[in-house]
Amino acid sequence: MIKIENITKSFGSLQVLKGVNLEISKGEIVSIVGPSGAGKTTLLQLVGALDTPDGGAIYFNGENLCSMGRNRLAAFRNTHIGFVFQFHQLLPEFTALENIMIPALIAGKSRAEAARRAAELLQLMGLSARADHKPSQMSGGENQRIAVARALVNNPDVILADEPSGSLDSRNKEELHKLFFDLRDRFGQTFIIVTHDEKLAQITDRTVHMVDGLVTDK
Repeated sequence: MIKIENITKSFGSLQVLKGVNLEISKGEIVSIVGPSGAGKTTLLQLVGALDTPDGGAIYFNGENLCSMGRNRLAAFRNTHIGFVFQFHQLLPEFTALENIMIPALIAGKSRAEAARRAAELLQLMGLSARADHKPSQMSGGENQRIAVARALVNNPDVILADEPSGSLDSRNKEELHKLFFDLRDRFGQTFIIVTHDEKLAQITDRTVHMVDGLVTDK
């Protein structure tokens, strides 16, 4: 599904990625682990089309992301990729329902259609009663589940998660990790998760180790 070929990336004189090669299959839950500065988040951003590599190629179902123009890349990112961050990144002025709706509205769906899909996801997350609550009125675990629902609203092929449970307590971590597997089993989505959480890495289908801008094993 995703094929990464000899990706390089530098920021000024610092080379962060030094020729990364990796393949990820559809429906796989893959964790990426390694020390700080290994290039994990940079790789995730490139796969998510949030940035472009200096060299190499990233193929998504055979299509090279690196050959797309800015507008097409933005549209591709919106419809094919969902993002979950360590800190939920919900917009504080909007309700849970409205936060989930935003990517669908950006994709051109009607407000009614976006609201209907968001309500379905709230029910799936067990948070229908929180539909009209703003982030400040919800717990950290609830906010992160809303962020996952937002990532799912356009039925993306892949979910990219950067330290998704890093700010949660033990109980909420376990619930979030279970949710990822439940969603994969239900919808067949692929998950690529950057994490320092050893327990999460141990239960994923595969763990990819990165050191000094390179994948050391696959």
